[in-house]
Amino acid sequence: MKPRVSFRFLQLATAFTLLTSAFSADKQPPAQKKPDRPQPPTRPFDAPGAPGAPKFTRLDGKPGLNPPVDAEGDFLVGPDYVAAPETKVIKGVPQGKVQQFQIDSKDCKLFNPGIARDVFGTVDPNNPKTLIVETHPIDYKRTISVYVPSQYVAGSAAPFIVAHDGPGMGKPDMNLARILDNLIAQKRVPAMIAISISSGGGDAQGHERGREYDTMSGLYAEFIENEVLPLVEKNCSVKLTKDPEGRATMGNSSGGSAALIMAWYHPELYHRVLTFSGTFVNQQWPFNPETPDGAWGFHNKLIPESPVKPLRIWMAVGDRDNFNPNVMRDDMHDWVAANNAMATVLKAKGYHYQYLYCLNSGHGVGNAKPQILPQALEWLWKGYPASPAR
Repeated sequence: MKPRVSFRFLQLATAFTLLTSAFSADKQPPAQKKPDRPQPPTRPFDAPGAPGAPKFTRLDGKPGLNPPVDAEGDFLVGPDYVAAPETKVIKGVPQGKVQQFQIDSKDCKLFNPGIARDVFGTVDPNNPKTLIVETHPIDYKRTISVYVPSQYVAGSAAPFIVAHDGPGMGKPDMNLARILDNLIAQKRVPAMIAISISSGGGDAQGHERGREYDTMSGLYAEFIENEVLPLVEKNCSVKLTKDPEGRATMGNSSGGSAALIMAWYHPELYHRVLTFSGTFVNQQWPFNPETPDGAWGFHNKLIPESPVKPLRIWMAVGDRDNFNPNVMRDDMHDWVAANNAMATVLKAKGYHYQYLYCLNSGHGVGNAKPQILPQALEWLWKGYPASPAR
């Protein structure tokens, strides 16, 4: 005869089993956390043998101090920063308006469809300067933010600046619209329109943003000229100047390399360039034998070996800027070395440029930007009339 098991016993046994299982689960080792990417090392401006480092005029140790707005050359700032007064609302200053619209990739002639990748890619064993990346097509929408100053005269052809990685007009580290309100009211820059354009998404090799920003060609400038600017004029009831002296482009990281690429390949469209932590490194994809080093080729070959172009260039980099952030080890992925080399070749060729080396600052120089951006914009527009229409 089988022994009888009471229902109460079964309840207790079940409860004990659940309790011990839960206790055992609590004792399991936690899931392994993905290790953080190593922080880039600090690159001292005066390190012995620092590759390509220019001789800096030292303004460091004086928070809030920027180079003179009419000065050219290389300057050291930081390590502490003070937000410029122009980043704040000033009583009595007229405020411009910001409008937004979107562009669907399906309605575009260029960059349709977009591209994206699922994994980063591997170094090409036959060419260490490039990656093998698998991509797939995507559809995307691009946001355009347009700042129109209150001083704009309807029907006049206004100067303008194209900013990459938009919309960004009200980001704390940018405050572009507010800064322009103040600078325009003080007649330190012309009454310009600002057009902030988002990328097609992602970053670097195999993504749409990388294809647009890092490709060494005039294609992205042509896309903006033929497909974006006409919609800005139509949707915002403005007219944009055709004079390259009245056209500027700016960006951060790959947006900075895109800014220079636009002006370099189309100097008949843009003469003024502003970059923060410009990605003047080898990040072009796919590989192009005509420009095998990507944007590293700017300071390695293109600028030294080309006639001087009518460009005015402002640059900044952080002493903890990016350094080999991916699997490529081609000695062409140091943002500090790249920007130092850019300043050196620009000076050697006689370009109008100003370069800031920001102490205690990383990629994008976010902590320094509120101090230096207003001065950078004023420097960039030197020589252009500060009036509503030229």
